[in-house]
Amino acid sequence: MKAKLLSVLLLIAIQFTMNSCSADSSENTNSAVSSQKAMGYTYNSSEIETMALINAYRVSIGLNELQEIKHISYKSEEHDNYMITNNVVNHDEFATRSENIMEVLGAKSVAENVAYNYNSPQAALDAWLKSPAHKANIVGNFTNFGLSIRVSAEGKKYYTNIFVKI
Repeated sequence: MKAKLLSVLLLIAIQFTMNSCSADSSENTNSAVSSQKAMGYTYNSSEIETMALINAYRVSIGLNELQEIKHISYKSEEHDNYMITNNVVNHDEFATRSENIMEVLGAKSVAENVAYNYNSPQAALDAWLKSPAHKANIVGNFTNFGLSIRVSAEGKKYYTNIFVKI
C-alpha cells in the first residue's frame, strides 16, 4: 500500500514540477513587447551539454539539429530568475515571452519546457522525453532553441528551454 501511494505521489510531483507550453503566431496577447534583441548571453557548461544532448537525440531519430539563439536563451534566463524569485515552477508570462520572440526574431511558433531540480542535463532530458507533452516540443517542427539553467540559493536547478520555428 505504501509503495502504491508513493508511486502516485511521485507521479503527481512530476506533473507539477515539469510543464510544457506552446504557442502559434496566431495567438495574440496585448502585452508590451521589447524589440531589443539580446546578444550578450553566455552559456555555462550545463547549458551547452543540455543543448548538445537535445540535438543528439533529434539527430538520432532523423530530425534536424536546432541552432541556438542567444536572445531565446536570455528570455529563458528571465523566466528561470522569475521562478527562483517566486519559488515556483510554471509557465507564467509564456505568452509575453512567446510574443517577444515572434516579434524580435520573426518566429512562427514557440514552445517551452521547464524543469526543476534535476542534477544533470541527462536527467532533465530523460524526464522530458518520458513526458508526452515535453517530448512533443523536443521532437517538434522547430529550427532554433534557447536554454537557461539557473541555480537558486538553496542549490535547486531551474531549467527553461524554449523552441522556435523561424
